[in-house]
Amino acid sequence: MPETASKTRQKRARATNGSRAGVSTSAPAKTPTEPRKTGRPSKYTPEIAQHICEQLSEGVPLREICRGEGMPAWRTVYDWMGRDDALSAAIARARDIGYDAIAEECLRIADTPHMGEKQVMGEDGATVTIEDMLGHRKLQVDTRLKLLAKFHPSKYGDRVGVHGVENAPPIQTEDVGSSKLFDLIRNLEMKTRSK
Repeated sequence: MPETASKTRQKRARATNGSRAGVSTSAPAKTPTEPRKTGRPSKYTPEIAQHICEQLSEGVPLREICRGEGMPAWRTVYDWMGRDDALSAAIARARDIGYDAIAEECLRIADTPHMGEKQVMGEDGATVTIEDMLGHRKLQVDTRLKLLAKFHPSKYGDRVGVHGVENAPPIQTEDVGSSKLFDLIRNLEMKTRSK
């Protein structure tokens, strides 16, 4: 059976390696090594973390930041936060500052008129008027305020709880019991009968 060209090359390579002086053809001794990491290497760098914190402090949502070029997925950022308490605290501070930026943006939107065209269809055709887009601005402000109330209810939410003055003793209640209630009802009945 004729030899193929690749088998011939393999034989020559073995013969050449074995004929070198001092070269061992046996396999090198295995040394204990660390287990190989599987998966994709992490994109985490301090610069990326700083960029994320800067954007969050400007009021930009995390998912929008992560859509940027060269940025990790938002799930990856949450994984980093779970592993690194310092990063988690930095992101929490940046978000808190970002909430204030969103509140300031609400004031800017409310104070700045936005002119736009409004078309009204009638029997004569379309009538176009240029006016302030008040409804659009109101929607923008309301949406941001509702999100702020959900994100940080103690600071931006509606306070509906009944409580006393801060650092004051709790409000005292008194159990009047049912006997006083019956006395009040009896007095009211007697007043209505006497009339």
